[in-house]
Amino acid sequence: MPTVNQLVRKGRRKPGKRTKAPALGITYNALKNKVRRGQNSPQKRGVCVQVKTMTPKKPNSALRKIARVRLTNGIEVTAYIPGEGHNLQEHSVVLIRGGRVKDLPGVRYHIVRGALDTAGVENRQQGRSKYGAKRGKVVKLPGAALAADTGTPTESKTGGVAEEE
Repeated sequence: MPTVNQLVRKGRRKPGKRTKAPALGITYNALKNKVRRGQNSPQKRGVCVQVKTMTPKKPNSALRKIARVRLTNGIEVTAYIPGEGHNLQEHSVVLIRGGRVKDLPGVRYHIVRGALDTAGVENRQQGRSKYGAKRGKVVKLPGAALAADTGTPTESKTGGVAEEE
């Protein structure tokens, strides 16, 4: 325990907060051969070194798809491949973002679907922006077009005026 004099001279230092995605905060300059820390990026590009599956922690059971990615700053990280099905293989160029997977120990990054070599999720209708899925073609029904052209008001499902009870 420090004395009063020691506290007056030095004071107490708060411990610095640790970042949750440390590889995004490191940049490497190949021309100057220098590494800089503290300049965070929202995403980083990398090359897949290995694509494999991993089993989750205790209460869950599955085969989660992951990839070992070597980033442009030279760091190799494990990243999760979200969505159903993927086209990634060794030497695929991917974009990673921060965000851990709770039941996979050591996985602190997500691969961005629909960016660089990563294809978007096929046949996805909801939450498309998070999975790089295109909108898809809208199929027009012939009966719906006729009802819109006539301009007749449609009846409610109750079949008339609702009564108060």
